Amino acid sequence: MPAAREALLDAAYAALARRPWSAVRMVDVAASAGFSRQTLYNEFGGKDGLARALVRREAEGYLAGVDRALSGPSDPRDRLTATAEWTASAARDNALVRAMLTGCWSERLPVPRVVPCACAVPARRRTDGALPSPGDFVALVRDRAVAALSGPGATRQDPADLGRACELAVRLALSCVTAPPAEGGVADLVREVLARRSAP
Repeated sequence: MPAAREALLDAAYAALARRPWSAVRMVDVAASAGFSRQTLYNEFGGKDGLARALVRREAEGYLAGVDRALSGPSDPRDRLTATAEWTASAARDNALVRAMLTGCWSERLPVPRVVPCACAVPARRRTDGALPSPGDFVALVRDRAVAALSGPGATRQDPADLGRACELAVRLALSCVTAPPAEGGVADLVREVLARRSAP
């Protein structure tokens, strides 16, 4: 029931924008999405399962945005700059993304607990694993950037230098999440740092 699942996650996200996660009630999420509370429990197993699925969906949305940024302009520096800008804007606009990237979870947000699940429902099994840590996100984005920038038609570069340049851009973007620069500052910072390097 993918349509129900997405509608329930949308309703949970909207409820989280209005109140702390501890005050979000399953019955209200279900009603807002136009489904029964039993449907919500069938999909997610409970409030912890809903939290895990919601956080995982936001993580996947962030990584999809990274992929879009990396598939953009042909110049590698522009791609890394777009990725850094996306990281900063996604974290600014989405408290769950910001918490995942920084590891700073406020009491307003769901902090998904990992519980072993031998669930018969495949959708629930997929959401029960551990979420990436902030360091895991750095590695995920760095590896995606290296793959995108070393693909067909790319200028041949030392893989270690390319990896360091990509990680530097990601870490610089994350520093801008925790200490935002002036308007337009993320792009300017990344361009300046990458211009001083030989790669990418």
